[in-house]
Amino acid sequence: MLNKFQRSGGEAVVQYLDGNLRVLKPGAFVRCAVTGAEIPLDELKYWSVERQEAYASPEAVMMRIGEAAPAK
Repeated sequence: MLNKFQRSGGEAVVQYLDGNLRVLKPGAFVRCAVTGAEIPLDELKYWSVERQEAYASPEAVMMRIGEAAPAK
């Protein structure tokens, strides 16, 4: 099993776990599910286990949460 710091170029495929992640296909980055920005694996801090998505920032997380909120 590879850890998140073992990587090659290109986009990685990652399984997001509680407090950890598992690299399924090595790569240098993952994409933010909201903005599409490349996030280097060693800088990845925000993700959703439930949705299996990565986020570039706390603002991106809040944008995604806002999308899921029921309309009033």
